[in-house]
Amino acid sequence: MTTAPAPALTLPASYGSCPFDPPPAYTHASREGAITRAALPDGSPCWLVTGYSEVRSVLADPRFSADARTPGFPFLSPGQRQLATSKPSFIRMDDPEHARLRRMVTKDFLVKRIEALRPGIQSIVDETIDRMVAKGQPADLVGDFALPVPSLVICLMLGVPYQDHELFQSLSRTLLDNTTSKEQAAEAHHQLMDYLAGLSAHKADHPGDDILSRLVARDDLDPQQTASLGFLLLVTGHESTANMSALAVLALLRDPERAARLRADPALVPGAVEELLRWLTIIHLGLARAATQDVEIGGQTVRAGDGVICMLSAANRDPGMFGGEGATDPGELDLTRDARRHLAFGFGVHQCLGQPLARAELQIILETLLRRLPGLRPAAGEQELAYSTENIVYGLKALPVVW
Repeated sequence: MTTAPAPALTLPASYGSCPFDPPPAYTHASREGAITRAALPDGSPCWLVTGYSEVRSVLADPRFSADARTPGFPFLSPGQRQLATSKPSFIRMDDPEHARLRRMVTKDFLVKRIEALRPGIQSIVDETIDRMVAKGQPADLVGDFALPVPSLVICLMLGVPYQDHELFQSLSRTLLDNTTSKEQAAEAHHQLMDYLAGLSAHKADHPGDDILSRLVARDDLDPQQTASLGFLLLVTGHESTANMSALAVLALLRDPERAARLRADPALVPGAVEELLRWLTIIHLGLARAATQDVEIGGQTVRAGDGVICMLSAANRDPGMFGGEGATDPGELDLTRDARRHLAFGFGVHQCLGQPLARAELQIILETLLRRLPGLRPAAGEQELAYSTENIVYGLKALPVVW
């Protein structure tokens, strides 16, 4: 085992104008090795893990903590530190507390439960397209379609009134923004938690068939924990799918033959969704962990107290996993590739709880848009498009389209 080398690069807090590829700094690091030394924006050192097998090893190893209060835990911004350490959700906890809280909502996201929701999701997608078409063109595929669809779905599942969507969408974007200050993050967190606490109190007297009502009815959760679980599901349940669906549509529209092939054979859509998830990997800035013991990863000794950032976007383009003889370069989008082992949803015990829902939404969104709007195309050149380069979850700020 070798000792830690000096940092080779300083990690950016955003990723610049690279709409479909991992940030250049991370791509450069992956060429240096599967695990390399880096510096956070504040100058403190950390490990950057870019190899596919090494990322899986870290995320599956309980010696790497997901608890943001663990010594050495790496942050890209003060705002993210404030949010993650003040009142952490269960994704910022380790087992057994993480497992205890996760189990409380797991059944609502099981594949069987999500499959039963498909007709409802289909209706939401169709109705949202109807409204977008009625509004006229050009339309903004982000604001008029990609954001409303998952927001409506998660509101329905949680029991959150959709008329409040502008509030929680605005607060969510503040919380996911790496340029947010500690004070702004604290205020946005406070407002959203207050909103959910009030809604939970209402559901205690007026329960419905929804996740929040079921959480409120439990006797092993206090009001703060109930609001925290609702907070996590609400924020993650709409922002990531909205960003992913808009980017996926843009990626398909760049190549009309690709879109035409999926339109002609909808059976290809589930596999295409997996490849789009791999290729886009919208968590561009990685998943953070902190070592609680000395661990050897990729021939390097990661010491207890060292911060580690697992670059899912780089791991998902590892030639050792997704390349090889006869395979398309993993840097290219190939809708026929078997991409099922991608890491877009993470790995290990903290793997994304909502991935069955995200898959169902993306499959329905792509199939329906291609079928109902066969002439769909961007109404702006790629140089005119603006991206959320400062957010934890990468995406488009707007996507003007015509059909």
